[in-house]
Amino acid sequence: MMKERFTARALLGTMSLAFSGVNFAIMSESLVQSPAIDSDPPMKKPFPVQVRVTYRCDKCPAFCCTYDEIEVTKRDIERLARHFDIGFREAEEKLTKRRAEDGARILRHKKDKIFDSTCMLLDQEKRRCTVYDARPGVCRKYPDSSRCGYYDFLKFEREQQGDEEMVALT
Repeated sequence: MMKERFTARALLGTMSLAFSGVNFAIMSESLVQSPAIDSDPPMKKPFPVQVRVTYRCDKCPAFCCTYDEIEVTKRDIERLARHFDIGFREAEEKLTKRRAEDGARILRHKKDKIFDSTCMLLDQEKRRCTVYDARPGVCRKYPDSSRCGYYDFLKFEREQQGDEEMVALT
């Protein structure tokens, strides 16, 4: 099967179109066949654009898991229920609690040896998520930019202290 090719370009108020090797010029709402223009290279999109990430989660003590309120959706609870092979209601009760102000579901916490508390799904020895493939949507999106503020701070403090294992708590 012949690969379809489409290109467009504007020329002094006229528009040239090339489709499947046949070229057309559009002038004043009329379509006129024109000679082939072989000088047009095929259009290539620059997508997907790779984002340069300037943080390393494997060098961080899981600061994002210490946020007091990690809100989860119904879809997140369903995903976690499937991961643990339990029902929705059981997952909702075991893994989440209701926020007093608006009744939204947030992940439960447990006492931590570095920070006050962390998400109950964090492995506190390895400092990694125990349900990474089933993690909530908010965790999948974090951080929502190419930089992580805590990691930048941690990296700076480690350089200043000359200690790559140091954990900055502020």
